[in-house]
Amino acid sequence: MRSKKRSGNILIIIGIVFIAAAAALVVYNLYDEYRAGKTASSVVEILQQQMPDENVDTSSQADLENNGDEAQDYVVNPDMEMPTETVDENNYIGTIEIPSLNLSLPIIDEWSYAKLKIAPCRYSGSAYSGNFTIAGHNYSTHFGPIRNLEPGAQVIFTDMKGRSFTYEVSAVETLEPTAVEDMISNEWDLTLFTCTSDGQARVAVRCFKMD
Repeated sequence: MRSKKRSGNILIIIGIVFIAAAAALVVYNLYDEYRAGKTASSVVEILQQQMPDENVDTSSQADLENNGDEAQDYVVNPDMEMPTETVDENNYIGTIEIPSLNLSLPIIDEWSYAKLKIAPCRYSGSAYSGNFTIAGHNYSTHFGPIRNLEPGAQVIFTDMKGRSFTYEVSAVETLEPTAVEDMISNEWDLTLFTCTSDGQARVAVRCFKMD
C-alpha cells in the first residue's frame, strides 16, 4: 500500500516538474520575443539617424533621373554591394517597414541562426538586383505576423543611402523547409520568409516592386 502511495507521489512530483518546466519555457519565449522587439526598435532608430534626411523613392524612374548619379549607381551596376552600417558588431543594410502590420525592422547583411534572434537578415540577392530574399524569426515582434499579409499590402525597404524601394505583396505561400530553390526564386523582386508556428514549414511572402 505504501509502495503504491509512494509511486503516486512520485508521479505527482514529476507532473509538477513538467508543468513548471513548460511554464518556464513559455515565460522565456515571451521574454525572448520582447527582447528581440526592443533590440530591433533600438537599432532602427540608430540606422535612421545615419540615413540621409530625405529618402529617394526609387519606384519612379523619373525621380531616379532627377536625382543624379548618386541615386542611379545601383541601376548601372545592380550587382554592387549594398552599403552597410555597423551596430553592436552586426552590419545592417537598411530597414524594412510593413505599414499594415505596424512593423519597422532593421535588416542584417548576412544571415545566421544567431543573427536571426537579433533581427531579420538578408538571405540572398539585394534590392538592387531585384531578387531580394529576407529571412526573419517567427517572433511576434519580427516576421511572425507576415503570414497575415494580404495581396496589395505594401513593404518598404530603405537602404543606408536613404533610397526607398516600395513593393506590393502578390502572394503568401507555404513551402516545405527543404524547398530552398523555390524560396529564392528569381520570379519575385522581394521574398520575406519565416517558419510556421510549429516549425514544420515556411511562410513565404512574394512581392513585386511597384512602378
